[in-house]
Amino acid sequence: MADRRELVVSFGEMLIDFVPTEAGVSLAEAPAFVKAPGGAPANVAIAVSRLGGAAAFVGKLGEDEFGRMLARILRDNGVDDGGVVFDTGARTALAFVTLRADGEREFMFYRNPSADMLLREEDLNVELIKRAAVFHYGSISLITDPCRTAHLRAMEIAKEAGALLSYDPNLREALWPSSDKARTQIMSIWDQADIVKVSEVELEFLTGINSLEDDVVMLLWRPTMKLLLVTLGDQGCKYYARDFRGAVPSYKVQQVDTTGAGDAFVGALLRKIVQDPSSLQDQKKLEEAIKFANACGAITATKKGAIPSLPTETEVLQLIERA
Repeated sequence: MADRRELVVSFGEMLIDFVPTEAGVSLAEAPAFVKAPGGAPANVAIAVSRLGGAAAFVGKLGEDEFGRMLARILRDNGVDDGGVVFDTGARTALAFVTLRADGEREFMFYRNPSADMLLREEDLNVELIKRAAVFHYGSISLITDPCRTAHLRAMEIAKEAGALLSYDPNLREALWPSSDKARTQIMSIWDQADIVKVSEVELEFLTGINSLEDDVVMLLWRPTMKLLLVTLGDQGCKYYARDFRGAVPSYKVQQVDTTGAGDAFVGALLRKIVQDPSSLQDQKKLEEAIKFANACGAITATKKGAIPSLPTETEVLQLIERA
């Protein structure tokens, strides 16, 4: 049983990504696809475990070949799957993902409904959630009931048990009925999070302003927060804490596939925070933690696929030393 002081529990979706065998083509043009395990919350859990941390995943999979495969991948990567349940009536979610020649990602999702959307409050492993030092989640689980209600209840259980709440909206507009609905629902739980990470695209989507200036970012700040982060891809990250703020550059690497780099960043940062929670109040310690997380994200972008690319602590420290 993991030490609750360091356990990161990740909640939400795990699915199969189908990725074209050829780069830079649209989904329609792709000659063939290979399957890759995905889902941001699951990636975060595996990132934590790969770095030597304690991680667990809470979510619902289909009682099918893909669902059993994903649960096995969690276990093989050292993630506690005690929060995973299976649905006999719905399939494991699938997503076709490609990086087009213009650099834009294109998604096509098969989830009408998929098992992850059908997670119910009574499916929750309450004891596991109560052991979390950090409870991490995204916004895809807010799209529809019953999963939305289960998500809100899980947050409540974790908060009452003393966990820090970590939120990465991980915007996927194609899954929402409308942009307005996405914005409203993503912001509906904003005030409850202790740690929030957004990308620059999400910053613009949520504020309606195309700017990285501090006054724009601060529109997303809440007095209840301990840390707000804006990731800037290969440019690094801006951070905002209660008593200080700043920016930490990333590491120059040869990018191959950025899938999962943001999840690697989040997993690495949460790993450092549970190891030393005082870093949320100490600027020097926080910058070291973000530097570590930036290195983790950078390494993940140098290889294909999210989960196979997630680095070990040794690999991250080697990159930092070389820089």
